[in-house]
Amino acid sequence: MEMITLLAAPAEMEAGEVTVEGDAYRHLFRARRVPVGAIFRVVDGRGRARWGKVARVDRSSAKVTLGEPAPTHEPAWRLDLLVPTFRPERASWLVEKATELGVSAIRFLNSSRAPRHFGEANIERFGRLAAAAVEQCHRSLLPEITGPHDWREIGPLTSGIESRWFLDTRGVPGDWGDGDQFGARGALLVGPEGGWTPEERQEVLDAGWRPVGLGPRILRIESAALAGAAMLLLGRHS
Repeated sequence: MEMITLLAAPAEMEAGEVTVEGDAYRHLFRARRVPVGAIFRVVDGRGRARWGKVARVDRSSAKVTLGEPAPTHEPAWRLDLLVPTFRPERASWLVEKATELGVSAIRFLNSSRAPRHFGEANIERFGRLAAAAVEQCHRSLLPEITGPHDWREIGPLTSGIESRWFLDTRGVPGDWGDGDQFGARGALLVGPEGGWTPEERQEVLDAGWRPVGLGPRILRIESAALAGAAMLLLGRHS
């Protein structure tokens, strides 16, 4: 059978039995007709994974009993992505694809050229998209999605993170530094459409962020964010 990953509540993972209902039940046991006895991965969104076996399928729910640990499919190195607020439909696409790449957190920021506010409904939608992407790409950690944050919160949001980069048109393309010195976690800061203001750029430089370029072309926010994240996560820490 094709590999299946089911995202379950952490409490159910602890209890050793998962009840599958609603959309997940309809998808797995009505559309895909997963049978009793089938084995697949169950993850808790916090980085844990266990093998699950379908014990019972009823008219509107199913029971899955959990067994041994399963592969987590998570990168050994963690990356937080800080991006400006922009159009919700494009931000939705970014959330989905960044989750597939293995990003650990997505923080939306307001800046001088990105003062947009999403609203609670959009943040909730981003969470649903990330959950679906976790199951689709078979990872086990649901990235934390927060914001919009005030520009002044960059420091607290990245406190304790060893390696920090910001994408900059004046930065050297690919100049990420020595991968052996990255530590356990990194942060990538992406600028708004129209670029950084001189004050913002100087502020992140003064705070110790490393400027990195992506070449001579000007990329949209989501393109730049995913290109940078892919270089870091897949090129060095897959």
